[in-house]
Amino acid sequence: METRNRDRAVVLGGSMAGLLAARVLSESFADVLVLDRDDVGGTAARRGVPQGRHVHGLLARGQQILEELFPGFTREMVGAGVPTGDLGGLRWFFDGRRLSPGETGLTCVSASRPVLEHHVRERVRAIPNVRLERRDVLGLAASPGRGRVTGVRTATGERRATVGADLVVDATGRGSRTPAWLAGLGYERPAEDRISVKLSYTTRHFALSSPDVLQGDLSINPVSTPASPRGAFLSDIGGGRCVVSLTGVLGDSAPVDPAGFLEFARSLPVPDVHDVIRDAEPLDDAVLFRYPASVRRRYERLDRFPEGFLVLGDAACSFNPVYGQGMTVAAQEALALRAHLEAEGPGRPRAFFAGIAKVIDVPWGMSAAGDLGFAGVPGKRTAQVKFLNAYLARLRAAAARDGRLTSTFMRVAGLVDPPSALLSPATALRVLRNGWRAAPAPVAAAPERPDNRLAA
Repeated sequence: METRNRDRAVVLGGSMAGLLAARVLSESFADVLVLDRDDVGGTAARRGVPQGRHVHGLLARGQQILEELFPGFTREMVGAGVPTGDLGGLRWFFDGRRLSPGETGLTCVSASRPVLEHHVRERVRAIPNVRLERRDVLGLAASPGRGRVTGVRTATGERRATVGADLVVDATGRGSRTPAWLAGLGYERPAEDRISVKLSYTTRHFALSSPDVLQGDLSINPVSTPASPRGAFLSDIGGGRCVVSLTGVLGDSAPVDPAGFLEFARSLPVPDVHDVIRDAEPLDDAVLFRYPASVRRRYERLDRFPEGFLVLGDAACSFNPVYGQGMTVAAQEALALRAHLEAEGPGRPRAFFAGIAKVIDVPWGMSAAGDLGFAGVPGKRTAQVKFLNAYLARLRAAAARDGRLTSTFMRVAGLVDPPSALLSPATALRVLRNGWRAAPAPVAAAPERPDNRLAA
């Protein structure tokens, strides 16, 4: 069976990147079809999104873009019981020091990934020319000369079909098969940049012991640094519940058994997370997620690429999740897709890849530099990376005394302001004024845990 519509876009993947792409494509195509192998519905974590069980961060720029694409979205989330607050007012710790709260004017939406995705999905479902269907995608369909992708080959049980399209967008995540599909069509695979951080997340949900145990804070975040490699993210998710993700790097991981989980939390450089969960009621078993490496696929460097086919989201670049950049970068890429369609139409994929490369450059540079601060992470440490890491350590130490620095840092980390804001003369002066008595802690290796080491 073959169907064909000259005004159809097909999106592969129904997670955040695919949903946001569909929202933008609905402005340019009469028919937008989103295909996913899972049953995309409800607020439970999906099999195809294993990281969905863990703490997720929607950075401030991502919240702004969701509000632009879906007016009233933040108000809707608040109405559904999702806590919100100022990004600079959260309980942030670096190297055992709490950053002094600083007002940023940026909203933190403290929703779990499945809940956030559910609300976006329902908004997309409400668009008249968008459909979401559960299908397996077997591969691409191409023109006789293979210069253009003309659709996708799909399966629903034993039934096979080819769905024609004027544009196919791969938003299937870090497991994307596009490199193999390109090779099958006679194109080169993209080069890859990899940063092997060997991250682990171990996550558990709790019912809080009392309404005031968080002291009004939306989250508690002792962030992993070279001096304090173990970290955690504790988020209030409403209804008297919280979710806790304990993080390890370079092979370290929190155990999944209750006693081991609690002991790992106790080993953090500050007691705040342990103090909350030691008397809390566990709501589920702990779940371990392993993230071996950040991967950036350099599609913008390919000399040839078939028309009618684009790649975005984690399928193009998968970031270390501790920085919370993935969903926000996908939202930025959705805006880049809109601009591309307005300027170029569905053709010229290389122009699109050049556009999203500019979107990816900043967050990739930030996360890569942060990861390379860990001595055990392989990679080239340029003079710029060494300077940036040393300066940021000093800035965060100074921010323990100066809320203005916290605000500046969070606006950059939230991808709202450019990194250059951290190096402005006024900011540098505040760092010198407030950081000289709070020297960064010495670099330490990740704790040895032979029974919980990740595979090399």
